[in-house]
Amino acid sequence: MATRTPSKKPKASGRTTGSGGTTKTTRTTKNAAAAIEHDFPLPVRMVRSAWMGIARVTAGAFRKIGADVHPPYEVRRDGTGLFLVILAIIIASVEWWGLRGIGWYGGFVHSVAAGTFGFMSALMPPILLVGAIRLFRWPEDDRANNRVGIGLTLLTLAGSGISHVAGGVPGISAPFDELWGSGGVLGALLTVPLAALISAPATMAVMIFLALLSLMILTATPFRQIPARFRNGYERLMGQHPEGHSAPRGTELTGEDHDQSYLYESDVEPKKSRKKIRLFGKDKDAEALAAAEAAAEYDRSVAYDTAVITDDYGNVPVNDDDAYYTDAAAEEETEPAIRPGVRRPTKDERERAAIMDSVGLGREPEADTQAMSAIDLSNYDGDTTSSMSQVPDRPAAAPLPPIPARTEQLQLSGDVTYTLPASDLLPAGPPSKQRSEANDAVVAALTDTLDQFKVDAKVTGFSRGPTVTRYEIELASGTKVERVTALSKNISYAVASSDVRILSPIPGKSAIGIEIPNADKEIVVLGDVLRSHNARKTEHPMVMGVGKDVEGGFVVANLAKMPHLLVAGATGAGKSSFVNSMITSILMRATPDEVRMVMVDPKRVELTAYEGVPHLITPIITNPKKAAEALQWVVREMDTRYDDLANFGFKHIDDFNKAVKNGKAVPPEGSKRIMKPYPYLLVIVDELADLMMVAPRDVEDSIVRITQLARAAGIHLVLATQRPSVDVVTGLIKANVPSRMAFATSSVTDSRVVLDQPGAEKLLGQGDALFLPMGTSKPMRVQGAWVTESEIHAVVEHVKGQLKAEYRHDVAPEVQKKQIDDDIGDDLELLLQATELVVTTQFGSTSMLQRKLRVGFAKAGRLMDLLESRGVVGPSEGSKARDVLVKPDDLPEVLAAMRGDDTSAGAPAPTAVEAALADNANANHYGADLVAEDLDGFEQATEYHDGADDEGSEDAWNLTGR
Repeated sequence: MATRTPSKKPKASGRTTGSGGTTKTTRTTKNAAAAIEHDFPLPVRMVRSAWMGIARVTAGAFRKIGADVHPPYEVRRDGTGLFLVILAIIIASVEWWGLRGIGWYGGFVHSVAAGTFGFMSALMPPILLVGAIRLFRWPEDDRANNRVGIGLTLLTLAGSGISHVAGGVPGISAPFDELWGSGGVLGALLTVPLAALISAPATMAVMIFLALLSLMILTATPFRQIPARFRNGYERLMGQHPEGHSAPRGTELTGEDHDQSYLYESDVEPKKSRKKIRLFGKDKDAEALAAAEAAAEYDRSVAYDTAVITDDYGNVPVNDDDAYYTDAAAEEETEPAIRPGVRRPTKDERERAAIMDSVGLGREPEADTQAMSAIDLSNYDGDTTSSMSQVPDRPAAAPLPPIPARTEQLQLSGDVTYTLPASDLLPAGPPSKQRSEANDAVVAALTDTLDQFKVDAKVTGFSRGPTVTRYEIELASGTKVERVTALSKNISYAVASSDVRILSPIPGKSAIGIEIPNADKEIVVLGDVLRSHNARKTEHPMVMGVGKDVEGGFVVANLAKMPHLLVAGATGAGKSSFVNSMITSILMRATPDEVRMVMVDPKRVELTAYEGVPHLITPIITNPKKAAEALQWVVREMDTRYDDLANFGFKHIDDFNKAVKNGKAVPPEGSKRIMKPYPYLLVIVDELADLMMVAPRDVEDSIVRITQLARAAGIHLVLATQRPSVDVVTGLIKANVPSRMAFATSSVTDSRVVLDQPGAEKLLGQGDALFLPMGTSKPMRVQGAWVTESEIHAVVEHVKGQLKAEYRHDVAPEVQKKQIDDDIGDDLELLLQATELVVTTQFGSTSMLQRKLRVGFAKAGRLMDLLESRGVVGPSEGSKARDVLVKPDDLPEVLAAMRGDDTSAGAPAPTAVEAALADNANANHYGADLVAEDLDGFEQATEYHDGADDEGSEDAWNLTGR
């Protein structure tokens, strides 16, 4: 068995333990740092070691003050903090403790400090000490440290300015005694020009305003929160508890207050017990803390995690007055909030209610409850107008707030600031309906049908979707489910629709669902889906908008968790619209640094709108042969990524990217690579059938290898086809593509090929689909989102205006056109066979060519003349066989020359961008050669065995005596 030896570079980040000890990975980081420092001279290393030793002791003392903190080892800044402490002590010894007149020391320090800051030099020691405390205790909190640093700098400038104005605003050329007693050189530079423009009192007002502004920055106090902070301070002095206007993070805020928790620097945590249990000299709580931190760092997935992003409203009450948001466990103990026979609220209603509450829009609970409970179908008397007209029309829901704009600094393309498209580019659709007269007529028809066949069941509610409405039927005690399912044709006849689908039961409910198409269909636009709460609750770049389900809720899915998707459907079923919605969702949410795409469009017209977007790594591929080569390139890219994951000791590309961003993934010494994160790679094939017709074996092998292994490498595949037959969607492809999206198919056989079950043949088309994500057994019915050509054009133009596409020419390389000589004509294949036959046998005879190739004497003589003109055989010598001038080892070159292959021409010259990438690229620039070179810099796995014992040993085969 082969065991892997430890790598030279650290594989994971170091973590400090609760007792100040370090884990194994931290010690590895220290060793790596020590190896780098070994190049310095011995005196420099001695001085640095002494300095860092004193700094660690000093920092440890500061960390013990108050709550004990333990920042990670790799982010500590103890050396800089010690420098600030020593500087504060030196200034305090002169300005505070009267050492100004002691020799050159006091005069030098006073000249530098007072000459620069003036009277403000007396306040420099506490300012420097505050900065040192921040570096000792919270070095990893860069955001808060930057804010405190800016506030302290602004306070120093304002203090020097105030001191200089109070000292009479002496000029820069004034005597040093006057400058020392006022604001120093810094105060003069600030206030003298300003006092010349405005008066001295106005300059004093400006400096006071800067001082107050610095205090607001230090305390993270917005202007609108100033009265609340003063009120809270007064209440604390009076012994009263403030009522949540500036509560620390973790406390509840009232609905009228804005959440300011992001301004606070640290969470309020309970004080940990300092009691420790020592066993065999080991700190047990330190080990437990280290294990917990390690588990939290690598915990990316959640149990029972799925690709579909949903909200768990059943466990989070949004409003105490809304009875239909009660917890499921409470419903078992108390009276159900929704009586049987009352229409259930849809996901759309619950989602909009939650968003209205979150943005502070008031609602009338009583009116909502009346609207929800108005449909009492259990007491339906058959009169549609009397029983249904009492349902009040719900007012139009408030529009969703816009998506916050996100601007990022790109890494793959240099110093480029990239702004995602605004949500306004995808306009909102019409408001959805909760009920209509058509729903009332269907309820009456279903009730009449059940009564006619004497089935003891009632229509207790319905959930209206954009395309179909699901009507819920509850059976009485002792009634068989088959009594209702056997009436499928009668129900179709009653509602005048042949596209009726029966679910027995509805997943998660004790009711039978009957899905009937709406007479008044609605359009689901992509803008509404991407602005929904489900889409905004995550910032993952691979999230796409799918559409709406039959309950009116928005369906959003994560492509990274599928991890591969098969999309199939007949012509006109909505497959291309779904692909457009998916690509537009990626362009709206992801930067080119996060997601790169490979598009294969054999139809040549479906994906042309996306040509030139910076997310592409190659132009849109329309040739099926080049598409097969692109898939083979994806396989090579996957292997390259796995080489990096194996060498650096990570199991997923997200962990590797995190290590690269934190500076923990370091290439071996002498490597030319610059480590940068890998983007997700999304491969979209718009028509799989065309690829399978051209090169079925190569395409299937590439797809199977990608779908089997590429999940951890961040490579995901979307296969679309309008001919879901067994020769296109083979068994190997189906076994490795777990997620399916089935649009309307022409037969139940095609439905079984896609979903492994019937159902897709009864869909309505035009976006109506069955979505079966990985990990689920029952498909959900959704109406796909619609995006217009003008919306796609607006998004693409915005994206292309941000950044220019940089293509990789090795994904689908251009094939040089073969130049065949005119004298060969159509006899190329025969000439190649004749050449191979003559060279391998080393016998050149026209009669042999006649017999072996089964050609006439004229054709054999012409082939021999062609061989003579190409230098394969010598001239004729009467009846003797011709001399063969080519050796068998040179046969491949001769055949290539006859075929017209250009063996002398090299690859096209790289551009300037590609040359820079070749020198400095990481594997995310697809520099596979650099990754291969780095393999020599890592210690490879070693197979441990004792070879000496193998010579005299006997195995089971030797004991048989054979």
